[in-house]
Amino acid sequence: MRPPSGLFPGPTRPTYREAHPVTAAPLLAGLGAGVIWLALFGALARDLAGYAWWTLCAAVCAWVVAIVLALIGDRGTAVGVALASGVGLSIAVAFVGAEWITTENWPLW
Repeated sequence: MRPPSGLFPGPTRPTYREAHPVTAAPLLAGLGAGVIWLALFGALARDLAGYAWWTLCAAVCAWVVAIVLALIGDRGTAVGVALASGVGLSIAVAFVGAEWITTENWPLW
């Protein structure tokens, strides 16, 4: 076998691939599950304070599930659940902040 001429060099470094890559389908499934989870918990609230507390509880539970999924389950679904809960919690915090700014009264007490 002849050594390569160097005109078309082959890969000199090894190529590493992810053992369990995150694909779009599990990520979207986790995102959908997280949105439904937060919507169900948000529907239990009667006012802004209740919505904020229910969303906080739902987000913490979702993050625990995302950690378990990342460790022993599907990492794509874990990313989707964590993404949905983070965005949902950010929306709740934005509503609380807007209420606090407009009324100058902290709405969670």
